Formats: sequence, C-alpha cells, structure tokens
Amino acid sequence: MMRRMILAAALLLSACSSAGALPTLAITPEQAVYRLGSGDQLKITVYGEERLSGTYPVNGEGKISFPLVEEIPAAGLSISEFEATLTKALSEGLLNNPNVVVEVTNYRPYYILGEVGKPGEYPFVDGLTIFSAVARAGGFSYRAAQKKVFIRHKMEKDEKLYSVDGSTPVQPGDTIRVPERVF
Repeated sequence: MMRRMILAAALLLSACSSAGALPTLAITPEQAVYRLGSGDQLKITVYGEERLSGTYPVNGEGKISFPLVEEIPAAGLSISEFEATLTKALSEGLLNNPNVVVEVTNYRPYYILGEVGKPGEYPFVDGLTIFSAVARAGGFSYRAAQKKVFIRHKMEKDEKLYSVDGSTPVQPGDTIRVPERVF
C-alpha cells in the first residue's frame, strides 16, 4: 500500500515538473499579418466614388460582393493584398486610377472556454494575448491552471497544449480552453 502511495506521489510530482516543458506559442512576422476571413466586416473607401464606399462583410465563401465587380475573393489575403486586388478589378475598364483604402471594422471572434469567469465568444482586437483574452472573459476561475492553455486555431483539427506567458498571442477564430489545475 505504501509503495502505491509513493508511486502515485512520484507520478503527480513528475506531471507538475513537466509543465515547464510545454512549448510556448510564438508566431512569425508572416503569421502576425492579419488575414481576412469569413465573418470579417470591412470599411472600403474608394476616393471620389462615394456610392461605392461603404461597409462590406466577408461572406461564408470568403468573398465580398462589391458593386461593379460582383464578388471579389478576400479570404486568406492581407488587407494590403485585398486593396491591390480590388484596385486592379476596379481599374479594368471601370474607373481611372481608383484609390482604394480598406480597414477592418469588425474582426471575426475568438472563443474561450473552461476555467474562466464567463466562457463564450468575444470580438478579436489586434494584439490580443491569452492574458487579455482571459481578462475579457472574467478572469481565471479559482480552479484554473494558469500556466497552461489549450489552443485550437481555426483551420486546425486538434487543440494543442501551450505554456502561457504574458505575450502568448491569440488569433481570430482561435478556440482557447483553460484547463482545471491538478492539485
């Protein structure tokens, strides 16, 4: 019996010490560039063409329905890439030298569940980290494991366990799960 208790204690201690071995989530400068996706809302300004300027959603197919050019692919493009695509489409026999500016007015959301005060869907803001996402969700619950988190990115099938530090980034469409700590 005593041998089992010692073995169980050793297993628990080894699980605690291996938590520091978790990878931290870091993104490259290329990954940090915001890519448009379904659910984003864009403010498009075409200078000198007030009737074309307005707010346009990226639909479920990843496209924007825009006057004169019908549907323009947007999903996966950076804002500057989309500006260039729209400028090119408008300049092909429709407008002379169009000047197009695009800004995201509503980012697609991220989701947080598990050991937080108010799990749910929250609007993404540029520069969002795990700590600020947890703060928006009412903070860690008293049972939360505050040094690790599971994250599933929008286009991935499985969630991965990461070590949490002050700069762990969150991306639009991420699902964050804060696990319960093991005593």
